[in-house]
Amino acid sequence: MSDRREFRDLASPEEAHEVVAGLDIDPAPETVPLADARDRVLAERVDADIDVPGFDRASMDGYAVRARDTFGADEADPVTLSVAGEVHAGEKPDVTVESGVVAEISTGAVMPPGADAVVMVERTTETDDDGVEIRTSVAPGDNVMLAGADIAAGARALGPGTRITPREIGLLSALGVDEVPVRGRPQVGILSTGDELVRPGDPLDSAAGQIYDVNSYTLAGAVAEAGGNPVMYPHAGDDYEEMERLLHEAADECDLVLSSGSTSASAVDVIYRVIEERGELRLHGVAVKPGKPMLVGTIGDSAYVGLPGYPVSALTIFQTFVAPAVRDAAGRDPPQTATVSGTMAVQERYGEGRRRLMPAGLVEDETGSLLVYPVDKGSGATTSLVDADGFVDVPPGTDYLAEGETVDVTLFSPAVRPPTLLGMGEDDPLLSRLLDTVSRPRYLPLGSTEGLRRLGNGVPDIAVVAGPTSSDHEATDIGGWQREWGLVVSPDTDVSDLGDLVDGDYRFVNRDIASGLRRSFDGALDTFGEKRGVGRAELIDAIDGYELTTKAHESPARKVLAGDADAGLGLRATATKLGLGFVSLGTQPVRVLANPDRREKDSVTEFAETIDDIDSLIDGMAGMEPQ
Repeated sequence: MSDRREFRDLASPEEAHEVVAGLDIDPAPETVPLADARDRVLAERVDADIDVPGFDRASMDGYAVRARDTFGADEADPVTLSVAGEVHAGEKPDVTVESGVVAEISTGAVMPPGADAVVMVERTTETDDDGVEIRTSVAPGDNVMLAGADIAAGARALGPGTRITPREIGLLSALGVDEVPVRGRPQVGILSTGDELVRPGDPLDSAAGQIYDVNSYTLAGAVAEAGGNPVMYPHAGDDYEEMERLLHEAADECDLVLSSGSTSASAVDVIYRVIEERGELRLHGVAVKPGKPMLVGTIGDSAYVGLPGYPVSALTIFQTFVAPAVRDAAGRDPPQTATVSGTMAVQERYGEGRRRLMPAGLVEDETGSLLVYPVDKGSGATTSLVDADGFVDVPPGTDYLAEGETVDVTLFSPAVRPPTLLGMGEDDPLLSRLLDTVSRPRYLPLGSTEGLRRLGNGVPDIAVVAGPTSSDHEATDIGGWQREWGLVVSPDTDVSDLGDLVDGDYRFVNRDIASGLRRSFDGALDTFGEKRGVGRAELIDAIDGYELTTKAHESPARKVLAGDADAGLGLRATATKLGLGFVSLGTQPVRVLANPDRREKDSVTEFAETIDDIDSLIDGMAGMEPQ
């Protein structure tokens, strides 16, 4: 017997993990139809190319109105307006809402031209002369879901490394994506040997000691579960010439070759000969039970692992040493159970008497313990499916879930894991590039003000804030950048400064009050007003569209690009990207603030290091500068 077949210098399990992890089995990325994307892993970031919804729509049944026509209306002193027509969901409006006119509208219907709010039907009464009494006043945007309110064009929809489950498919479908760039699945060839083996479905002679081939199918299932593409080769038996031929064939066609059994001296000789001719033997024997006769090496450009012959041993060794490498090559995370326990990060009040399935997100605190926080962007928001990891079953009669209370979270998928980094706050195009450097982050663009508030409550790892902000909560500044902001304008407009916007007849699109851009804009209005000797209220009244706000940094510019507005609040980077004009109103700092209790969390530390080396990410982004 050759000494090559002796189990010499058995490797430790730790060494075996290192050797297998060092094998190169990474496949090339590929593009697949959306219908075939389930359970695949994104190879690159997917940004929204369209607004969802793609139009301003009514969020309830009622009447589309000009908000200013309802000012002062109440139960005691209603306003009577004329009904010009009806707008139903799924049809293009054929009515224009002018002063003193309303349109009856259904939930989900397109807002007709001229209307900027909806009065719910419960606060109205029809009159006998094609009119309607309005018994409440509304503000611009009330009961309206603006275009892009769910997810806005230009926003970061999904990041590289995201495993695609039905919830991500729902989001991609809403964005109109029909092909998805994904990580390739490593091709894993599977060979079983032994004269006693018979493939399932073939006749079995138990009297002759025959048994069904368990390992081929078991390993194929385990490979697929780990994210690989199993390729089963014909049964070689103990025909060693055929075994050698199949090893060569599998190595030419696959990223990884697995064999099971082959423990006889002759079989091992065949494997050694093939490895010596075309590759390298890196490990023979592991100090673990079961699994001592494990082989690891290469055959040409393919990796090779020889597993024990007993099915339980083969599967155990595969799951312990090989599955992690297959998952890593496919971009997969280790599996988790479908239910996890955690503690509430914040108190969540709930006053209704019905059972509640509360969408919930997960984040790990500084000790690695799971924190649970509520996620709710509304039942119509597709992105809630991505922002939430599962749900908490809240029994009827529960008034609130207390901070620190232990709850069970039913995961939307057993593959769900908490994000490595949870951020909240301002949205920003450079931030999207930064997040691409993090494995499995989650970022909720809630605005600077809300990000600071959530950070004060201890929920996120980081908050991103822009412009003038103030907070009584402790936070650790880990870096930031400067961005140029101002008015994004259509190329043919003659808006050249803030005075033109105030004095001219232009349609403007603003940002929401939680946004750092909005706070800087309001500050610029105050300064402008001081020079003119007028207050902000007078300037606001002069700007058509000031109170109609959007929640994403590109949304105002997208309105301008579509011809729905003359100017919008935005960034130079956005104007350059979309080919629009830009009127600079200044620069503002963007700061990344860390939860002081999680400053040493690995993902926070790595994110801070990336910010320190931000120059390469800024390249090509107009108006962005390191700070």
